[in-house]
Amino acid sequence: MKRPFSENPHATPSSLATPDEEMHQIQRGSDELLAQTGAVSNGSVMSPAPNHADNNNDAKKVKLDTKNPGAPSRVIHIRNIPNEVTEAEIVHLGIPFGKVTNVLVLKGKNQAFLEMSDEVSATTMVNYFTNCTAQLRGRAVYVQFSNHKELKTDQTHSNAQNPSAQAALQAAQALVNQTDTQGGPNTVLRVIVEHMIYPVTLDVLYQIFSRVGKVLKIVTFTKNNTFQALIQYPDVVTAQAAKMTLDGQNIYNACCTLRIEYSKLSNLNVKYNNDKSRDYTNPNLPTGDPALDSALAIGGAPGVLASPFAAMHGLSSPLTAAYGASPAGGMPFTGMPLAGVTPTAAALGAAGIRLPGQPSPNCVLLVSNLNEEMVTPDALFTLFGVYGDVQRVKILFNKKDNALVQMSEPHQTQLAISHLDKMKTWGKQIRVTLSKHQTVQLPKEGQPDAGLTKDYSNSPLHRFKKPGSKNYQNIYPPSATLHLSNIPPTVDEEQIKDAFAHAGASVKAFKFFPKDRKMALIQLGSVEEAIAALIKMHNFQLSDSSHLRVSFSKSTI
Repeated sequence: MKRPFSENPHATPSSLATPDEEMHQIQRGSDELLAQTGAVSNGSVMSPAPNHADNNNDAKKVKLDTKNPGAPSRVIHIRNIPNEVTEAEIVHLGIPFGKVTNVLVLKGKNQAFLEMSDEVSATTMVNYFTNCTAQLRGRAVYVQFSNHKELKTDQTHSNAQNPSAQAALQAAQALVNQTDTQGGPNTVLRVIVEHMIYPVTLDVLYQIFSRVGKVLKIVTFTKNNTFQALIQYPDVVTAQAAKMTLDGQNIYNACCTLRIEYSKLSNLNVKYNNDKSRDYTNPNLPTGDPALDSALAIGGAPGVLASPFAAMHGLSSPLTAAYGASPAGGMPFTGMPLAGVTPTAAALGAAGIRLPGQPSPNCVLLVSNLNEEMVTPDALFTLFGVYGDVQRVKILFNKKDNALVQMSEPHQTQLAISHLDKMKTWGKQIRVTLSKHQTVQLPKEGQPDAGLTKDYSNSPLHRFKKPGSKNYQNIYPPSATLHLSNIPPTVDEEQIKDAFAHAGASVKAFKFFPKDRKMALIQLGSVEEAIAALIKMHNFQLSDSSHLRVSFSKSTI
């Protein structure tokens, strides 16, 4: 079987390599091919100048079965590919349209050939990419019929001698064969978020997956203690592009890793538009909350937002903020281009990329309107420690109803602001905002401080120091119900209720977990009471070796 040479319809004869030259280029090592850069001019690819001295004059000439240009063929010619593109990436372009039977990548010429099993599949692919530009690693590539009816090479240069091409074709075949088990290429993706250190919401996923193409529907759920989602696109090619681009990427630095596979479902049936599921093609679906649905049905004066979900958002994410900005960030993008996205210094900073002269992302909070009589550094450490690992706390010496709280990560400051700002604490509605300070300074040696500044960087009470801790999945806003854990078997319900009563809380209900008596729920008289109780009772000594762990619960008794 013999190989065709460059088939660029815009190139002049002088820009085409001779068969000998092309065979020489194909025979070069892959490292040298990766180092080459093809010049592009008006969509035409200019071949690198051949080294005639190194030509293999004994190489067999390529036999060209020339047909009418543009006539349907099961061989597809792809131009303007990046130098580093692999056979697998070329094969992936064809998978949604049918069985791929052969592939040939001419890296030095920025071109490739893809052979489909039949002309129908090839025609579908060419027609699709006539209306929708194909892209590889951020570069537009051009898809058209080849002048050849099949890819032919002799035995010396067959794909049997090309392990990467052989592996790509085998993987493509395996993908086609798994349609009935895991789910073959279709419009619905199953997304699993691993190492979910920070919360990931439906809206965060929508931000990310919308970058690849139009998202129709999303359904989120938890299975085997893992956050998962089903995401539906309008066509297979967009779903495939999302899978290729996003699989294995991190939403946040070194965590919240996306694992993506094709779902066995071909269509999602979404009944409600809320924080768990969304049908973007039908904004009139009910929320599933009777009170909210009836209020929306009654109507009335127009609100600030057209829909209660119009401004839903999750945490600011390096992936969404600096999408495609740099491989150093949360997301080393090599796939889909982002029109109009110019990464700002702030976005790059969020992605963990430090620019010269740029300050670090702010991890310091200003907490104001505190109760001066009640507030202590330890109390703020415990309360804000529910939403991140507090490093330092400083109560301002001349304005003791104000404090600075330094968290370990910028995302934790956002969590604290969203959950604690305007929350009534010790009889006053506290305010939580970002501080202008980049760090909390410790007092100099000998400087009077009256114990108002404390460093907690080595505290054993940090909730999030262990990567992958379940605490990351149980972050909730303040509520009247508290979750208790680390309860020793020697301590009963009355002892715990008495301890909370001594702390000034009015206990309304208590319940041990049926399957794990080390944990319980306790319901207090109000959210404000629960906040005060958490501050007093977290790390409370229940026995010689057990200290109580307290956090806010999403449940009620």
